[in-house]
Amino acid sequence: MPQTLAPPAPAPTGASTPGAAPDPELRALAERHGLTVSGARPSLPQYVRRLWQRRHFIRSFAGAKLTAQYSQAKLGQLWQVVTPLLNALVYYLIFGLLIGTNRHVDDYIPFLVTGVFIFTFTQSSVMAGTRSISGHLGLVRALHFPRACLPISFCLMQLQQLLMSMGVLIVILLASGQLPGWSWLLVVPALVLQFVFNTGLALVMARLGSKTPDLAQLMPFIMRTWMYASGVMYSMSAVTAGKHVPAVVQLLLDINPAAVYIDLMRFALIDSFVGKQLPPHVWALAGGWALVMGVVGFVYFWKAEERYGRG
Repeated sequence: MPQTLAPPAPAPTGASTPGAAPDPELRALAERHGLTVSGARPSLPQYVRRLWQRRHFIRSFAGAKLTAQYSQAKLGQLWQVVTPLLNALVYYLIFGLLIGTNRHVDDYIPFLVTGVFIFTFTQSSVMAGTRSISGHLGLVRALHFPRACLPISFCLMQLQQLLMSMGVLIVILLASGQLPGWSWLLVVPALVLQFVFNTGLALVMARLGSKTPDLAQLMPFIMRTWMYASGVMYSMSAVTAGKHVPAVVQLLLDINPAAVYIDLMRFALIDSFVGKQLPPHVWALAGGWALVMGVVGFVYFWKAEERYGRG
């Protein structure tokens, strides 16, 4: 006679089958003992607190990367200043002497060097942010920490480089006849706002670059185009003067964040760069860009926190 199979024994209390929803008793037990899902994204307030707890790591990591960047070069840390100066020299030879844009700008050398240094700050922050996750997968996969530490560290590193370059910029300003004044104090809020903007943009690029590493190869072309549209080597008002520029294009040129921060720095440091050369509501623009990009970039990066470093 065929044998009748006995029905399966009921699962013990608290057990769960694969793919089933977690047992309420197990969930309550885990919550009571502070257990969480491995790799789960923390809430935004928790994420901010964890970042603050690792502020010393962010600062130390930035300092270590800055020291290691030129450790194999004979000039060492001097390249932090020499590199933007060489860029400024090349732009002066091409745009200042050959093309003659210096005829339309008073104090052209301070004008040019300021533009190069300030735009390099944004450019380097964005480029470093793009590679901050994809270029450090070993660290991301080996250690548990808020991943935003990496792009923030790289932006802090670029700020440290800029501050070193500012010493050379001050020497150039003094040699060009620019004397210190109260307006030089505006450098501090301008740099703070630019740093927040750069960090937000670097966070956006870090998330995009983590999934598309090839983006790092495209970024130099995008940044070069942005530089030409930001009036680094020439006065944008002089270039567009007497020409029919569509209103939309003119608006984009006026609100261009890179140009806004460059103009603010030139206004603070160069006597001949006066207020009428600034775009309307320039401080509101600088603060607005910093606030929007800082908040949006941070939230956008945090949204993918649990996916960084995973295949």
